[in-house]
Amino acid sequence: MLVDLPPAVQHEHHQAAPAAADPHAGHAVPTPADPHAGHHMPAPAAPASETKPPPIPTDHAAERFYSPAAMAAARAQLVKEHGGGTAWTVRADVLEYRSRKGADAQAFEGEAWWGGDASRWVVKARGERVDGEGWEHGEAELLKAWPVGPYFDLQAGVRYDLAPKGRSYATIGFEGLAPYWFEVQGAAYLSDQGDVSARAEASYDLRLTQKLILQPRLEGDLAEAGAARLEGGVRLRYEITKEFAPYVGLIRERAFGPAVIAGERAGSTAVVIGVRAWR
Repeated sequence: MLVDLPPAVQHEHHQAAPAAADPHAGHAVPTPADPHAGHHMPAPAAPASETKPPPIPTDHAAERFYSPAAMAAARAQLVKEHGGGTAWTVRADVLEYRSRKGADAQAFEGEAWWGGDASRWVVKARGERVDGEGWEHGEAELLKAWPVGPYFDLQAGVRYDLAPKGRSYATIGFEGLAPYWFEVQGAAYLSDQGDVSARAEASYDLRLTQKLILQPRLEGDLAEAGAARLEGGVRLRYEITKEFAPYVGLIRERAFGPAVIAGERAGSTAVVIGVRAWR
């Protein structure tokens, strides 16, 4: 049986319950104490650049096991490998016998140098002797070299021709390693007679194996009065050691200018056998 009640009575049971009392009401919450209160804070450390570096150590562990002589040699090698030292070498690039039509010949070309990273002294020599005719030409150069980059040196000095006749020259040139491992050098000469000449060379080492190397080489000379010479060839060498390598090869030489017009031989081909060495 349903009984109609007034609206006010119907909603009496929907009224919200009174809010619960706050258990912390009237309590004071303490502020946490500062753990650094009363402590003295040091000033920030000075930058490393403003502090003194530590002293250089004078005791070395290696000295307990090696003699003073061994340590001195090791330190000298360390200085040499990191620059600032001096070095030297003597090198024979060409030392060969040339078998060709007509008179055979012997030829040599090499250089020696001494110095360091900033500059060095260079001595170059070359020549060719023909059987039955004597020295066809021979020359020596004394040069001072300065680096003009990581791979090239600028060279300047004097040259003296020993054969066929004595003559002096002022020299300026370059020597170095071009991109793709081409070894190149060139020079211009001014003689004591006022004549100008020039020379350029280029070679490349093609490694067939670790010890067998094929070297194409091209050399050109431009002398006074329009005379010129061009020599090209290949040499195959076997490096018994890095410092000693016998070789065989084939070269072709060609002359241009007044000498050819006068009736001298224009060109020749030779089979060569020789050795390349350095120390």
